[in-house]
Amino acid sequence: MKYRRRIYYSSKQRTEIWDRWQRGESMRSIGRVFDRPSSSVFSVISPTGGIRPPDRKPGTRALSLVEREEISRGLSIKCSLRMIAHQLGRSPSTISREVRRNGGPAGYRAVTSDQATWDRALRPKACKLACHPSLSRAVSAKLRRKWSPEQIAGWLKRAFPGEAQRQVSHETIYKSLYIQARGVLKKELLEHLRAKRTVRRSKHASLKRNGLGQIKNAISISERPASVEDRAVPGHWEGDLIGGSKNSYIATLVERHSRYVMLVKVANKDTESVVTGLIKSAHKLPRELYKSLTWDRGKELADHPRFTLATDVDVYFCDPQSPWQRGSNENTNRLLRQYLPRGTDLSVHSQAKLSAIARQLNERPRKTLQYQTEVVAGIRTSS
Repeated sequence: MKYRRRIYYSSKQRTEIWDRWQRGESMRSIGRVFDRPSSSVFSVISPTGGIRPPDRKPGTRALSLVEREEISRGLSIKCSLRMIAHQLGRSPSTISREVRRNGGPAGYRAVTSDQATWDRALRPKACKLACHPSLSRAVSAKLRRKWSPEQIAGWLKRAFPGEAQRQVSHETIYKSLYIQARGVLKKELLEHLRAKRTVRRSKHASLKRNGLGQIKNAISISERPASVEDRAVPGHWEGDLIGGSKNSYIATLVERHSRYVMLVKVANKDTESVVTGLIKSAHKLPRELYKSLTWDRGKELADHPRFTLATDVDVYFCDPQSPWQRGSNENTNRLLRQYLPRGTDLSVHSQAKLSAIARQLNERPRKTLQYQTEVVAGIRTSS
């Protein structure tokens, strides 16, 4: 049997790997730099869950290797510990403890002692969740409800102002999830995060975007009234489709002012099915709460004149390849993948089930709403 040779990275190479990973490069791209497979890069990144470990530095008062060399030379010529301490400008007790814990006068060696001291300094501090079990239980419960770590941290800060022991940062939650050596949050809780990753990706990681179709007689987003842009008045929506297996789709609608979410079951991606579903959902809202709809350039809304005629709702279309122009909807679609994973058949969900999912999502605290847990705009659909 042929065995593969173990791949080692030097300290300098590991530093470069982490630098590139934090800049958002993929493991495959990093591996090409060193002419090695991506699996070898994964072996460097995975032990800490993709979170770069902090650089270790000796304490400012710790003995240096040069000082330990002087101690070793002094012991070899039978100098007293007090004399060695005087020459180094150190306390005699400091030199005495150093020699005693590293082999005594006869066995003391500078390099060996320096490495042993460095190894003994590994005293990991217990994280906040480990020190406060009630806080850990609260975080676990919210994760099971599919709240993101940032939402949990924001909600705790809002719910318990001035109580530091009942608050925790989202970074601490992520570290407790991805670095299992901490032994605080169970690995199974990772399944409740929106991104199903085994390591945490950098915020700079590039996102791939799909191409968009073209719509005839489309009214550009640049012609949208200024009152829509500032989000001051409710009634202006952003929409899109999310897809699943077996040619199944669901229309997603997000109100720009309150971030209120509505999900619409559609029979297919064709414009007839989508427009019919959107018309039906629009009739569930009062006219003053549905004034405009901003969509991307997908062909599913090619029959937008029929929608406007039936609902008196103006439709605006984003510029080509500019999904960020309907950012609230894009962000919501990513959140919805926790409930409607990619590759699953979306047609099995009834409209009642979709409405229940939307209701649960609307009850989650939003950063843009100062982590309030309820929709503030008072939008409600009729039965």
